[in-house]
Amino acid sequence: MRKELFLLLMVAMILGACTSYKQVPYIQNSEELKGVEMSQKLYDARIMPKDLLTITVNSDDVSAAAPFNLTVQTPAAANSVNRSMSMTTQPALMSYLVDNNGNIEFPSIGTVHVGGLTKSEAEEEIRKRLQPFFKEGSKFIVNVRMINYKISVLGEVARPNTYTISNEKVNVFEALALAGDLTIYGRRDGVKLIREDINGRKDVVALNLNDANIINSPYYYLQQNDVLYVEPNKTKAKNSDIGNSTTLWFSATSIMISLTNLLFNIFN
Repeated sequence: MRKELFLLLMVAMILGACTSYKQVPYIQNSEELKGVEMSQKLYDARIMPKDLLTITVNSDDVSAAAPFNLTVQTPAAANSVNRSMSMTTQPALMSYLVDNNGNIEFPSIGTVHVGGLTKSEAEEEIRKRLQPFFKEGSKFIVNVRMINYKISVLGEVARPNTYTISNEKVNVFEALALAGDLTIYGRRDGVKLIREDINGRKDVVALNLNDANIINSPYYYLQQNDVLYVEPNKTKAKNSDIGNSTTLWFSATSIMISLTNLLFNIFN
């Protein structure tokens, strides 16, 4: 009888371990993707309201391009001797804040609508508007960069934080890698993506990192200002409940002991 109970216990432990393991690896069913046609189009971020842009215009005619490369003086570190703030000797390139209508104000050409455009589309739009300011046959290029492309990772990760993405392209797994990956309490099938579109509408999307099909999801690449939230698993929730219950129990016990001592002192 004892032998049978021992065998049943061992089988239950093995099955439990297998079930837990299935919840750990990422992109488990990758073999299902073989033969499935995937999108070959490279991801290109689109400009959103409140994006901060730098725009440079380079030309073989330096004097013609100069008016479009405005700079601003930025404060340097405090002087260690007199503690006064000085200005940098190398001014920083001016940045342009995209307003809620998706517009920026650019020197000489005025209002330019860039909201919803990709980097290359915005560059082409500005280049067309600048063409009359350059001599016929003169060559020039326009370069647009997003300097506040940020994403946030919260919940059950090693280093929850807001991260700046310099190359304007990051996928879900890269974002989690920046945050030090999930903790042992993080649910790989319980990741929430919070996203705001160009019109201000907010969506919450559930992501399952165990499923290999996530790489074909429209939410695989993160947009600027996206927030990833990793939910805690049942173990973390139970531990939290136990901790709260234990605290309440000790508090109640302490109060009862205090009252008992008080009553004992009163009646004796």
